[in-house]
Amino acid sequence: MLSVSNLSVQFGKRVLFDEVNVTFAQGNCYGIIGANGAGKSTFLKILSGQIDPTSGHVHLEPGKRMSILEQNHNAYDEFPVLETVVMGNKPLAKIKKEIDALYADYTDENAEKIGELQVKFEEMNGWNADSDAAAMLSNLGITEDLHYTNMGDLDPKLKVRVLLAQALFGSPDVLIMDEPTNDLDYDTINWLENFLANYDNTVIVVSHDRHFLDAVCTTIADIDFGKINLFSGNYTFWYESSQLAARQRAQQNKKAEEKAKELNEFIQRFSANVAKSKQATSRKKMLEKLKVEDIKPSSRRYPAIIFDREREAGDQILNVEKLSAISDDGDLLFKDVNINLAKGDKVAILSKDSRATTAFYDIVANKIKPESGKFQWGVTTTQSYLPADNSDFFQEDVNLVDWLRQWAKTEEEREEVYIRGFLGKMLFSGEEALKKCTVLSGGEKVRCMLSRMMMLRANVLMLDEPTNHLDLESITAFNNSLKNFKGTILLTTHDHEFVNTVANRIIELTPNGVIDRYLSFDEYMSDKSIKAQREKMYAVTA
Repeated sequence: MLSVSNLSVQFGKRVLFDEVNVTFAQGNCYGIIGANGAGKSTFLKILSGQIDPTSGHVHLEPGKRMSILEQNHNAYDEFPVLETVVMGNKPLAKIKKEIDALYADYTDENAEKIGELQVKFEEMNGWNADSDAAAMLSNLGITEDLHYTNMGDLDPKLKVRVLLAQALFGSPDVLIMDEPTNDLDYDTINWLENFLANYDNTVIVVSHDRHFLDAVCTTIADIDFGKINLFSGNYTFWYESSQLAARQRAQQNKKAEEKAKELNEFIQRFSANVAKSKQATSRKKMLEKLKVEDIKPSSRRYPAIIFDREREAGDQILNVEKLSAISDDGDLLFKDVNINLAKGDKVAILSKDSRATTAFYDIVANKIKPESGKFQWGVTTTQSYLPADNSDFFQEDVNLVDWLRQWAKTEEEREEVYIRGFLGKMLFSGEEALKKCTVLSGGEKVRCMLSRMMMLRANVLMLDEPTNHLDLESITAFNNSLKNFKGTILLTTHDHEFVNTVANRIIELTPNGVIDRYLSFDEYMSDKSIKAQREKMYAVTA
């Protein structure tokens, strides 16, 4: 279907890819993974022809159509939403445009040409294009009243959904997507997961959403050391098998039969837990052939995220009474929120409006005042807050050692060697620790904020979209640290795996009160009575 031959990419002296050979087969979904800077997005651009490799070539089987998720969100601002989606099938859109032009200047001479084009149009199911596009939009949460609105007039988050519909439209033979779940809510992501899990053609995707990769991928394409290696199975299988390989490599004295037994137990555990039919077929074939030497340890570097507590909190954590908040635009974000947090609670704070969750954190962190109501922290609690927007923390032009020193409490903590210890755990070692904080990337800033949180040793962590900008390695390490944390957590995230494995309580803020349940995230989202309650509480003010 799609193949890459002897592909090399070099920028100056830096070699990104070195003689890569890989084939993407029909019916598989490939998850492209790799550390930050490994070249994931560059590789997708090469596959789609947006940039050229230094050497080698990409070959798409003749007659096959490729579709790409558009990254320029303003590219179709002059076109109506429905037409933008249909334009995703370029051959179909081209014929439609030719027919419209000929009708606009109709003569007897071009009547025959119109007839020929209409036959091709019908063969491509063109007469159903608008209705198919409308159905796709509805599935992605774009209501019918917006279908003839110009793209330039849409909310930016809705534009993303239209461009996703455009990429999916017309069942392309090869579908290439870079971070398709960005700005999607859980329900829409779930729809997309199911759509792709049953998609018959080739899908190539880059995503930092582990649940999404697990739900849709039959194969992981790992970029490492300038090469791309394919591994059957989803992301979790790749991650745990690479960890197993690293452990086995370290166990030099362990007998071969003991290692084989460990591998077989690992395989059996995974083979019994496959939800999607396409994955089950792929996994079965992979398990029949897999040998100990087939799995390889990864070269990835994982940060050491360890949240210690200076002291253990008492039973009273946080009491919230009749709390309400209004946005700067005058919109009611939530009202009548009554919450009593107990020791051991790890709470996912949800809302369909991200402004509501951010306002809640800012209120209980004493950053802003509520519209009404009050809250009180337990006297034994100490809080550490990771806001969604951390820009205020990086205004001073200082190096990372001096930046982190601001939160030192004792003379010992002010020592450079002490501070470098926290920075080193977050992969800022050597000269990296002397970088200016004003030149950091988004992911580096979050890792600095995590260094700060570890240094504060609070017993309550508040995390508003903490995985934004982080790579898969940092997200995985972060996730594991929160699972092991003994204190209280308040967490808002669009990372399904993150919230489902950390939270033991779900609190949803709505304009008409609060829903509060001691459930896992999956249990909460699948409960039909809760779904009906959610719709009612949001619909009252719609």
